[in-house]
Amino acid sequence: MPASDKFLRLEQAVLPHLDAAYNLARWLMRNDDEAADAVQDACLRALRFIRGFRGGDGRPWLLAIVRNACYSRLKQDALRAKETAFDEELHSPEAEAVNPETLLEQVRDSEALRRAIEDLPAQFREVIVLRELEGLGYKEIAEVAEVPIGTVMSRLARARERLQQALSTSSHRES
Repeated sequence: MPASDKFLRLEQAVLPHLDAAYNLARWLMRNDDEAADAVQDACLRALRFIRGFRGGDGRPWLLAIVRNACYSRLKQDALRAKETAFDEELHSPEAEAVNPETLLEQVRDSEALRRAIEDLPAQFREVIVLRELEGLGYKEIAEVAEVPIGTVMSRLARARERLQQALSTSSHRES
């Protein structure tokens, strides 16, 4: 395959899904810089293996590569002791327009949710991120995580249950 065809194919399959790739990597790596590095690794892998892409929706294909790149990086290096959290609520332009009391409540809620998601085991965290934050269907999640659909469904149920418990415990502590 000529290099120009590879790049064109990669551009069509990968570029529209870079935000989703970074979002998944950020949740798995728990560090913005590590996530960016993992996505870069994944893009290089995608270029190297673009011949294996069978066409169609490139999102599950790319997210599977990102997932594998993240787990490879996590196996190679211990995570840095200091993690930099990204808070969508604090970094959005709309946050500046909200009154301080509402903003504080939103920050507490989003922080509690972020902590609860981060506290999930990796297998539960990845299915929650792929389903609830990236909007993938069960079949796509099964492809990305390389597990049967039934496993995806049970992991999602367990993850949601753990989140619900963590958030209800968190709200009781604040009351």
